[in-house]
Amino acid sequence: MPPATLDLERVTPNIHTTTRLRGCNPSFVTTSEGVVVIDTPQLPTRAVAMRAEAESHGPIRYVINTEHHVDHIFGNYWFKGVPVVEHQGLYDNFMVVTPDLDPYAYALEAVPTDDPGAASIVPDRDTYYADPNKGTIVFTGDLTLRVGNHTFRLLHTPGHTPGQVAVHVPEERAVFTGDTIFHGCQTWLMTSNVDQWLEALERIRQLDVDHLIPGHGPVTSLKAVDAQRHVLLEWKAAVAEAVAKGWTREETVQRVRFDDKFGPVDIGQGYMMDHIQTLNAGSLWDKLTALGYARGR
Repeated sequence: MPPATLDLERVTPNIHTTTRLRGCNPSFVTTSEGVVVIDTPQLPTRAVAMRAEAESHGPIRYVINTEHHVDHIFGNYWFKGVPVVEHQGLYDNFMVVTPDLDPYAYALEAVPTDDPGAASIVPDRDTYYADPNKGTIVFTGDLTLRVGNHTFRLLHTPGHTPGQVAVHVPEERAVFTGDTIFHGCQTWLMTSNVDQWLEALERIRQLDVDHLIPGHGPVTSLKAVDAQRHVLLEWKAAVAEAVAKGWTREETVQRVRFDDKFGPVDIGQGYMMDHIQTLNAGSLWDKLTALGYARGR
């Protein structure tokens, strides 16, 4: 089997990322004393390839995960032996099966279509869950790591997920936001807290950076903060209006949609547009009604 291709982009002389794979934008930063990986590829052969590419620049010192969603953490399995750094909120939700989602099964959905060569290296469920390579360095609040000539400021930015972090690397004038920013593609609200998410965006806005590596979509700049804020506010306003009109959950899901406004679904998941619209509208309706937003006025 030929080596998997990553289609890496060099953002700065020390930052490498790939924004063209199904899943998140896994990245790594080279320093004078090794390499720091930020999120791991969901596709197994790409996780193996990224580890090999990162190690060609030096020993991998840390893997940092920005959130617990499967497209950011499933590849950890192929980075065993490397210390994994995670927020407590991420660690507590790492590959947890819920009534709505089996993350292991969801991760494997992409293999036949996007990574058929991975069939021989994917462990069975029991083997995977025996050691999925979750956090070995777990923190609350913020955390700063120093690796060689680089600083990695792990900033707790909850909203999209409870354990969300942004990774600020001041020496590169760059920030890795995870899914606090979806750039040029549909935003997954899922079980997010939109008000916290808006606060997280303001924290990112205060950073002195030139390069913003989002969770999904092309590399951008701080201009993406305003665009993401606009998306969140439009979703919240539209669903709040639906609740105020007395629309049921089912009516809201049918009528509140932004599939023609906020761009395509990220790579490899175009077939999930309807699912995203349904999930976003339904989850917001649940949250707003639970908070006592007026209905039927």
